[in-house]
Amino acid sequence: MKMTSKLLAATLGLLAAPVAAQTPKPVTDCPMKDMPFSAASPMIDILLSEQAKAVVNAVVPGRISKLPADFMGTRTPTFAAIMDLNATASLIRFKPEQVAEIDRRLRLVPVTAADKVARCARYDNERPALPFAKGKKNILVFDKVNGFYHKEAIPAARKALQDMADRKGWSVAFTDKGGAINPATLRKFDAIVWNNVSGDVLTLSQRRALEQYVNGGGGFVALHGSGGDSTYFWKWYADELIGAYFTGHPATPQFQDARLVVADPRHPAAAGLPAEWNMNDEWYSFRDSPRKIGANIVLTIDESTYKPEGIAKADLRMGEDHPLAWSKCVGRGRTFYSSVGHRAESYTQPQHVQMLDSAISWAANRKAVCQRP
Repeated sequence: MKMTSKLLAATLGLLAAPVAAQTPKPVTDCPMKDMPFSAASPMIDILLSEQAKAVVNAVVPGRISKLPADFMGTRTPTFAAIMDLNATASLIRFKPEQVAEIDRRLRLVPVTAADKVARCARYDNERPALPFAKGKKNILVFDKVNGFYHKEAIPAARKALQDMADRKGWSVAFTDKGGAINPATLRKFDAIVWNNVSGDVLTLSQRRALEQYVNGGGGFVALHGSGGDSTYFWKWYADELIGAYFTGHPATPQFQDARLVVADPRHPAAAGLPAEWNMNDEWYSFRDSPRKIGANIVLTIDESTYKPEGIAKADLRMGEDHPLAWSKCVGRGRTFYSSVGHRAESYTQPQHVQMLDSAISWAANRKAVCQRP
């Protein structure tokens, strides 16, 4: 019998087979659904409730209306999804006693059925059809955004990752649907790349699926904005998966030339990198170095080569150990985060692309050893 080329490809396992799409169900397990109103509530949830918003206006009349439009949005993406009232207070200068009074009054506001529906509207259960190829490394690129949308970086990273997959012979799937983060879908992929994800984007069941995937030996790589939120409402993500809390980036100017230094040339993610290089980007600072909790620092920045000064001249210096990229062992999984990558040009910068190539290759290799420093 003469085989057609299509049949032959399928027989050899070379024909990409999609992960079947499923009809989405209403979201009922969003993380903040039943959270009492307080100063720790996401600002978007306060703004969505007329009663909660009235409490704030009663204590500090007209103050929240002075926030920039980007901070007042009740439809995602919006800064209101990545800030709580405590963080907002620092922007519009609430006094500590005012924050305490707002918090006291907010806790008396009932969470209604309408509030719960509004809170869940920014999540989804849609399970898209995704390409999957037998005999290849399969990479899932996820870029759902509820917080700050990196409108230049996200498409630039998508193109860089597709080009990388073409060079490496990988199969790559792209989605911005939280419903893709489920056990049946994730087990088909060797690694997940979080492409500038900002804001809380996963339901409780989706969170569990990601935790199980990584702890069970899956690979996870996160890019730039995926570790750049000012407030997190999922402690495991910030504490375990990323391992650091963003504090700010330069403002004067935002993008600066700086000298980057490879801190661990023996790490697989450093394969093919020179000892140092110069590039222009937005440089993140963090509350503490993730080295303190067992991260393996791969890339650092020389603070003497740029101006680490944020909004209102905030001091963003971290000292000699100012990490930009690192790996962590989470359960049996291999994770890597690079804070480089706000500018679209960063995804064509040879050394940065080489580092991401090596990091994804390492994370997607289930036989690779994740060594703790």
